[in-house]
Amino acid sequence: MQDEEVLAEFRASKALLEGHFLLSSGRHSAHYLQCARVLMDPDRASRLAVALASKLPRELRKQIAKVISPAMGGVIIGHEMGRALGVEAMFVERPTGTFELRRGFALEPGDKVLMVEDVVTTGLSSKEAIKCIEEAGGEVVAAAALVDRSAGTVQLGVPFYPLLALNFPTYAPAELPPELADSEAVKPGSRAK
Repeated sequence: MQDEEVLAEFRASKALLEGHFLLSSGRHSAHYLQCARVLMDPDRASRLAVALASKLPRELRKQIAKVISPAMGGVIIGHEMGRALGVEAMFVERPTGTFELRRGFALEPGDKVLMVEDVVTTGLSSKEAIKCIEEAGGEVVAAAALVDRSAGTVQLGVPFYPLLALNFPTYAPAELPPELADSEAVKPGSRAK
């Protein structure tokens, strides 16, 4: 799947939003990708997961024993990646602010894990998920995401395979351009308060 085809999926599902958004990273942006919208159609979610799985080198795909994603945003794409790769999919969640495996999910020592996200901006959630997976006995062999918003700067400590790289600028609160500073930020993500 080419970049324009991926963007067409986001546009068709009205998942590419414009305005003033406060991202879960604490940064601001004039663009927001509501991946939950692009993934709410099971056929579209499956197509995107198959396309993302095809970005992984064949030898890496053979190693992966489990897919783990951070809740909430990564749950659907993580599940679909598990289906595309023919392995179990689990997720980590933050019941008390720190990621942990719950709901009976467990790893065997040394399980090779692919960590899957919907969108990566700063990589903070991804790194926290990777740490949790490693503490639970898994070996994260790679990370994947539908969208890399880091402008190629994110370093997760493992190979990273995004389906699409978008370079919409993000801003620290003190760096807002006038068009954003003059409007109220909306927090549309799963951690909206």
